[in-house]
Amino acid sequence: MRVLLVEDDSKAARLLAWGFEEEGFAVDAVATAEDCSSRLARDQYDVIVVDWMLPGKDGRSLCSDLRRQGVQAPILMLTARDALEDRIAGLNAGADDYLTKPFAFEELLARTHALLRRSGTTRRPQLVVADLVLNPDGQQASRNGRELNLTRREFAILQLLVRQSGQVVTRAQLALQIWKNKRLGIDNLIDAHIRNLRRKVDTPGAIPLIRTMRGRGFRIAPPLDADE
Repeated sequence: MRVLLVEDDSKAARLLAWGFEEEGFAVDAVATAEDCSSRLARDQYDVIVVDWMLPGKDGRSLCSDLRRQGVQAPILMLTARDALEDRIAGLNAGADDYLTKPFAFEELLARTHALLRRSGTTRRPQLVVADLVLNPDGQQASRNGRELNLTRREFAILQLLVRQSGQVVTRAQLALQIWKNKRLGIDNLIDAHIRNLRRKVDTPGAIPLIRTMRGRGFRIAPPLDADE
């Protein structure tokens, strides 16, 4: 599921994005109403999380604009304003739910899932490579019918590899997309996670699926694709 997070507080945005990503969501974060509109002009999102207090155009005005533009994705508004008239104003502006600060991330997550259920958002299809099956919504993986006990980080890495099946995923891609780290000084950490994944996915007797492309990165591919 894709989340568009509209939050101008960079620290809060990082924490919220990290929380959603740990739960298997794909997150794009922007800081202004204008950036939000630009994103929605070219991308589709399953839910939009908007902070009321934004620079320039505030979250309530943004909600009104998005609804006038025909945006149908559910909107969850975050705000420190807890007066009844503020909640009513937010909902009347087009928000589907309203969460006051401070809040526990677990409540934000539960409300997000509730909005997705109400909107009838379909579940993402399973990802399959040979006898390896991933369920992105349930964060579950199995090989040849045997469930794999993966950490959230391991599942994220495996999902990235499977989504790009047959293509090389570089260390730079892993560093940026999994660890949100543009620096390449985490090679040992990446190698440790790949080793753990291999122990769980490519068990003794199974045909190896995860391959190291020396000097390039890693890839996952069906057994018949054995050209290297």
